[in-house]
Amino acid sequence: MQQHILSILIFIPVLFSIPLLFFKKEWEKQIKSYTLFVSLAVFILSLVLYFTFNTELQDFQFVEKTVWIPSVNSYYYVGIDGISLLLILLTTFIMPISILASWNTIKFRQKEFYFLMLLLEGSLIGVFAALDMILFYVFWEFILIPMYFMIGIWGSENRIYATVKFFIFTMFGSVLLLVGIIWLAFQVQAISGIITMEIPRIMTFSVYLPLDKQIYLFILFSLGFLIKVPLFPFHTWLPDAHVQAPTAGSVILAALLLKMGTYGLIRFSLSLFPSAFIKLTPYVAVLAVIGIIYGALLSIVQKDMKKLIAYSSVSHLGFIVLGTFALTQEAMQGSVIQMINHGLSTGALFLIVGMIYERRHTKEIAQFGGLMKVMPVFSVVFLIVSLSSIGLPGLNGFIGEFLILIGSYNSQNLHSSLYTILSSTAVIFSAVYLLWLYQRVMLGPLEKEENKAVKDISKFEMSYMLPVLFFIVWIGVQPNTFLKLSESSVKKVLMNYEKAKTLMETQGNEKK
Repeated sequence: MQQHILSILIFIPVLFSIPLLFFKKEWEKQIKSYTLFVSLAVFILSLVLYFTFNTELQDFQFVEKTVWIPSVNSYYYVGIDGISLLLILLTTFIMPISILASWNTIKFRQKEFYFLMLLLEGSLIGVFAALDMILFYVFWEFILIPMYFMIGIWGSENRIYATVKFFIFTMFGSVLLLVGIIWLAFQVQAISGIITMEIPRIMTFSVYLPLDKQIYLFILFSLGFLIKVPLFPFHTWLPDAHVQAPTAGSVILAALLLKMGTYGLIRFSLSLFPSAFIKLTPYVAVLAVIGIIYGALLSIVQKDMKKLIAYSSVSHLGFIVLGTFALTQEAMQGSVIQMINHGLSTGALFLIVGMIYERRHTKEIAQFGGLMKVMPVFSVVFLIVSLSSIGLPGLNGFIGEFLILIGSYNSQNLHSSLYTILSSTAVIFSAVYLLWLYQRVMLGPLEKEENKAVKDISKFEMSYMLPVLFFIVWIGVQPNTFLKLSESSVKKVLMNYEKAKTLMETQGNEKK
């Protein structure tokens, strides 16, 4: 089983989603229980990866390779390193929680909803495990389908507008990505004499591509990834998608789908085009800093809770992009662990907003106040999650932001500490908008009659919030449990950068 563990993780949710379509509509409990059982089974199986992963190796592990499209040398080729391992574990952890969060909130077309949830899980694992460019693209595109229907069918009143906007933005990025994949395959063929779609093999050749071609390819690939992140100014689809999506959709979007973009930057943009990555760093770093500050400032003035958290994601994802482009061990590892931290903290914030919405059917901040008096346990959970998102020492958010800021400040690739100094202001802003949100919703007098009848968090809701709180504290107290998984993989990625840097210096000296 261990030899085929990645294929099992990818195809169990996909194959086991099909029987759901044959369930009767009246079997509500069986539909939900079946979906939860499948997602929990996938999570338990994913722990095999964690316990058998060799942290000392830099090469891809659990590799499977089978001929798929012989005419272009494309393979069903999967494998993971420490970076993709962490994201797969996050995926298998978040999905059962999202299913539980939907238990009492999805009232119609339940079997279709849970069918899409399982499809989404298999596709996400496929994205993080794929080592063939065509296979990666198939999984990348397939994710768009379930997310499109989840927002469009089970979303709020303006769901059609949000869905179309989400679709247009992501499809535009995907088309550029496809053009980049085809062009890169021909460029590698010109160097090596063979056409190949294998990512590890392309890495050995793409570093020798001329700088101008690397830049064009970098732009084609990175635009697709930066739209998915989303980085300023490609972020405008995100607040609409978050506000209109059902709670589970918002959680999956924030915790998992956005990480496809940051993962793509590391796996493709940096690993395949390191010279272009170095050359264009100042431009992307400026966009990242603008996004960090702009997202934080917009969060402060939001009247809708979901929109506030959505703009906070723009700010937090900007941190991850900045850490990636810093190209130091500390910043890169900070970016990887911050992907996990953001998934946990922001996912939990969306779960919390979902709980409030189910009780009051509004997300408008002005409609609340004094909820701590009737929801004491909930107020403690809300405070812990808010503090983790702010980056309080002892909770998960601190270690990621600290490593990114330290690594970026010492970065030679960024050339200036000004990026880090400006970005650090967002740490203050995050305290402003999240603590102010907490104050307006939970503290003060309990004036509105509708709020006086609101019930505290239930045992069922606590059952899926406690695992998230557990990891929020665990990563804050024992970050090395997870940092050690990505250490060797990050070192390997940075070796490509050093190789490209040396090559650029050599070419520069030859021209002189």
